[in-house]
Amino acid sequence: MTATATRVLVLNSGSSSLKYQLIDMADGERLASGLVERIGEGEVADHGDALKIVGEELALGGFGLDDPKLAAIGHRAVHGGIRFTEPTLIDDEVVAEMEKLVPLAPLHNPANITGIKVARELRPDLPQVAVFDTAFHATIPEAAARYAIDTETADKLSVRRYGFHGTSHAYVSRATAELLGKAPEDVNVIVLHLGNGASASAVAGGRCVDTSMGLTPLEGLVMGTRSGDLDPAVIFHLARVGGMSVDEIDTLLNKKSGLVGLCGDNDMREITRRIGEGDEAARLAFDVYVHRLRKYIGAYYAVLGKVDALAFTAGVGENAAAVREAAVAGLEELGIAVDRDRNAVRGPDARLVSAEYSRVAVAVVPTDEELEIATQTYALVGAADSET
Repeated sequence: MTATATRVLVLNSGSSSLKYQLIDMADGERLASGLVERIGEGEVADHGDALKIVGEELALGGFGLDDPKLAAIGHRAVHGGIRFTEPTLIDDEVVAEMEKLVPLAPLHNPANITGIKVARELRPDLPQVAVFDTAFHATIPEAAARYAIDTETADKLSVRRYGFHGTSHAYVSRATAELLGKAPEDVNVIVLHLGNGASASAVAGGRCVDTSMGLTPLEGLVMGTRSGDLDPAVIFHLARVGGMSVDEIDTLLNKKSGLVGLCGDNDMREITRRIGEGDEAARLAFDVYVHRLRKYIGAYYAVLGKVDALAFTAGVGENAAAVREAAVAGLEELGIAVDRDRNAVRGPDARLVSAEYSRVAVAVVPTDEELEIATQTYALVGAADSET
């Protein structure tokens, strides 16, 4: 990496989409961003075509894939298993190991790998880095990561809690410490990433010690279309009594449950609108969502012992004041309270919404997963360059 190469292209490859951002790490400026959709459904035949389109769009802005200031490409990768616990320079061996992890994330890892292969073909000379969603949670102790099932079976099939949304939790926990004017190692934070997918984490001194998602992103909080925590015997009941197949149950729990299963909507804005009109199903969905959220706040308070901040992030966390207020209502004895006026204010910047008397800071911290991927990529590439 040359001294003038300060730009990182961040790629997020989905099964039928390719998101990108070009970030200059010299000042954090977003130079370009975009989304290529409907890959394989028409004019965009495959991810190779999609990346060529990205190159063309970048070129229109005076950049391009051959930009001499391009230091590296950072790839979002969903599942790193126990093999990949930090950002990783990609080579043939890494790709092969990622392919072995496909059974753990069959909906995501194949697309991530495809994007990586295409990018390496187009720029084989450029350092490329995989940043894994699971990596930030690799510091979780065994007591939190283990499920209480037969260890031989668990180890053979790689069954344990991995956690997801790691790049978001890493960024938000660090940004929360900065908001408080403290170093990450001096702050304990409960991070609530509330989007269509939702997860919580307990972060002690910059290290994750527990998280709500598990082997897959299904466990934990109530989400837009996912059930979250569930008695495992419900699955047996659906199969034995309901006659449902494994695939039907999978679809039910991942795509037809959560908020949409409870009230038919997975958009919190629509749900709160319906509540205002007296809709009982919407009210129940909201209450179930908040009840689960409060349980995790309490649980992670106990895990951490001492909490400096509660940070809300992602679409719902950043924008739904009603969810934030309801989630902490009645937690004054734990030192957690929001100021209604502060909480009602919307804006793009990280901010405190806690009451003056609250011992625990309550913060709204917009997440920036692309910047986190770019930051980790640039740091790794710079470190590798200095060793050569």
